[in-house]
Amino acid sequence: MVPEARLETTEHGVVPKGEGWFVLNARDARWRPGRGRGAYCLFEGEPEFPQVGIHLVSLGPGEPMSVYHWEADQEDFLVLAGEALLIVEGEERRLRQWDFVHCPAGTRHTIIGAGAAPSLFVAVGARDQSTGPDWGAYTVDEAAIRHGAGVEQETTEAEEAYAPFGPREPSRYREGWVSE
Repeated sequence: MVPEARLETTEHGVVPKGEGWFVLNARDARWRPGRGRGAYCLFEGEPEFPQVGIHLVSLGPGEPMSVYHWEADQEDFLVLAGEALLIVEGEERRLRQWDFVHCPAGTRHTIIGAGAAPSLFVAVGARDQSTGPDWGAYTVDEAAIRHGAGVEQETTEAEEAYAPFGPREPSRYREGWVSE
C-alpha cells in the first residue's frame, strides 16, 4: 500500500514531504514567480517527482515561460486560460484556451503570454534524459530574441540564459495567477 505524503505548511505555501500520494490545491501550494517571466506553481516537494515534472504556469502578456530551448525528453503544454504565442522550431503560432502543444524530445520552443489578460498553462515534462549535463540547450532564434525569450549565443547553462531575468523566489499564491 502506498502511504500518504505529509503536507507541510511553510511561509511560501504548502509543500509535500516524503514519498506517497497527496492532494494539494494550487492556491495553497508554493509558487515561484520571476521578474518578467510569470509564476510557476510547484506541486513537488522533497523529493521531486522522479519521472515527470508538472507545473501550473501563469504568464502576463509578453512574459516568456522560458528561454527558447530544447530538451532531451518530451514536454507538453495545455492552455487553460488566456492567449499565448508559441515559438516552435523558429515558427510563431498563436495559442488560445484549450490548445495543446506537444514537443517531442529535441523540439526547440518557448511560450510567451499574449492578449490583454494573464494566461494559465499546465506544463508537463518527462525526466528520463532531461536532467544532468546532457539535458538539452538554449539555442539562438531570431523570433525568440525579438520577443525577449532568446539567447544571443547558444548555451547549456541556465544561469547564463536566465541572467537578464534574475532569480525566481518562492512565494505564496497571489490573486490573479489562477483564473476563476
